[in-house]
Amino acid sequence: MNPPTETSPQPCDLLVHGSHVVTMNAGRDVIRHGAVAVRGTEIVAVGKTDELRRRFAPAREVGGGHHVVTPGLVNTHIHVTGEPLTRGYVPDDTPFVENVFEWLCPLYSVYDAAEERTSAQLAAVEMLRSGTTTFLEAGTIRFLDEVVDGLVQTGIRARVGQWVWDLPPEPGVYRQTTDQAIAHLAEQLDRHRSHAGGRVAAWSILVGHTTCSDPLWRAAKALADQHGVGLSFHMSPAQLDPDGFIAEFGQRPMVHLAELGVLDRNVAMTHVVRIDEQELGLIAASGASVVHCPTTALKVSYGVTQVGRFPEMVQRGINVSIGTDGNNASNYSDLMRATYLVAGLFKDARTDPQMFPAETALEMATLGGARTMLLDQQIGSLEVGKRADLVVHDTDRPEWRPLLNVVNQLVWSADGRSVDTVVVDGAVVVEHGHCTTVDEERLWADAQRMGESITARSGLPDRAKFPTW
Repeated sequence: MNPPTETSPQPCDLLVHGSHVVTMNAGRDVIRHGAVAVRGTEIVAVGKTDELRRRFAPAREVGGGHHVVTPGLVNTHIHVTGEPLTRGYVPDDTPFVENVFEWLCPLYSVYDAAEERTSAQLAAVEMLRSGTTTFLEAGTIRFLDEVVDGLVQTGIRARVGQWVWDLPPEPGVYRQTTDQAIAHLAEQLDRHRSHAGGRVAAWSILVGHTTCSDPLWRAAKALADQHGVGLSFHMSPAQLDPDGFIAEFGQRPMVHLAELGVLDRNVAMTHVVRIDEQELGLIAASGASVVHCPTTALKVSYGVTQVGRFPEMVQRGINVSIGTDGNNASNYSDLMRATYLVAGLFKDARTDPQMFPAETALEMATLGGARTMLLDQQIGSLEVGKRADLVVHDTDRPEWRPLLNVVNQLVWSADGRSVDTVVVDGAVVVEHGHCTTVDEERLWADAQRMGESITARSGLPDRAKFPTW
């Protein structure tokens, strides 16, 4: 908290206030009738609204008595290209191998540069409008320059990188030798070191699974270390990955990656459903983060509630954050919906209501995500000196009333539809539920036109079960 001052009010750019301010600070303070003062890109004060009004003369006020203010959410795994423009086209009864190799890879392969840019903007606008201010991309398919340009325009905070692998030979549009894959990583880390004051930048991102040679794994980690960024990849959502590593190396994936020197604090691994006790210990010892994508696990039937070890990960001190994944495995990019699932799945799976209480789930969606993205000194909580990434929820809605326990309401009752205003780096990017940085009507029309063109060009059948006429 900030002590009152007798000096004349200081100028600030924004005063964001509400009936509750959920700070996510070290004490997890919730401030009734609280406010956040913003100057430039940073938070300069957090406290009671009356106190901050005495201390500051804001150029603009946002929020009000029926609003709840929270940190921006952090989505640590989402495909912003490849899937947003084909959302829902893949049937929801396809097992993992068919889903990925017979549907997703062919769909991804036919996008052009303009379509990937629009795809990224559509995903970013959906995230912003539902309270996500920062995301980690699962891997732009091909056209990273156009994607970065589109993301910068939206105002979202992002870490991105191009789709990199070196082993699978098909589809041919993705084919890369090991040297080419390493060169792609090095070049994009140089070219996209920082955009918009660091708001958008590149990471070392691999597809993961069984698609990378040992030299590529080592090079990707070395490049991440050299550039001071993270390394992200998919691993072990289904039995295919452990079986593949055992067949090739006689070791399970985490054992092999640990021996290669890949596991470390700057590593984010997505899914990590099919692991054993030894692998759990290796992850915990390394300090690596794990990204839980609950909707994908349910829709693509990973068996997460049967064999998933996410409660044990948290108990062992592993940082677990949340992702929404792709729009044919999750179909939405609203992290509030995914957070609700995180809070509920293991309560039922373990018949234990104390599994993942609402407070823990919200920590995973904010502080956990910030740590995964190596941004925990900048985002994830509303504290002086951190970046001004804030979300204002309108509680004059039926799911918010009565408001008696704000964290329970955020996790169990609300979703992204109650988001009224979003601030990223001190700039208002969503106002009254609409994105201020792009032409939304044009975006909807472009997405529809491009989605129909992509699915037609892919040659994949329309497998909708109900007749349309």
